[in-house]
Amino acid sequence: MKSTCLLLSFVLAAGLSACTSTGVGSGRLAPTATATEQPVQFTWKSTGSSISGSMTATLPDTTFEGRFFEITQQTRVDSLSDLWIGWRSGWYDWPYWGYGGPAPMPATQFITRYSGKVVATLQAPNTLSMRCRFHLIEPAYGMAGGGEGECQVSDGRSVHATFASK
Repeated sequence: MKSTCLLLSFVLAAGLSACTSTGVGSGRLAPTATATEQPVQFTWKSTGSSISGSMTATLPDTTFEGRFFEITQQTRVDSLSDLWIGWRSGWYDWPYWGYGGPAPMPATQFITRYSGKVVATLQAPNTLSMRCRFHLIEPAYGMAGGGEGECQVSDGRSVHATFASK
């Protein structure tokens, strides 16, 4: 993982800077009846604010790409619409972190429950999608602070992932 701040001359004159953080993570694709446990490689990049960015997960058979979001009490409901692509709104059908109700979780309740965590929805070229949720070790540093969690592929497979802290 590395973190760099790029100062552009015209931006410097305005007193602003853009920071980029990148990092990697590793995971294990859980074994199934027809396949053994397999490695998964994650990469992520955030620009500017550390609370969102891009993420890639490379499984043995496909690569998923998409956006991640760190959920805070200030998260706006409309900024999460990309998370529901390919999944039920609010992920209420994915029992974890104390919720697994029969009805959709209101977005405000989703924000409260997932505050201080990172969530992502990633897409593969073959129409599969992957949803991920990670507990952050040091939430003030975003993904750069490290974390661990799980991802679920739309075909039913699951991945346990970890991200080292700076």
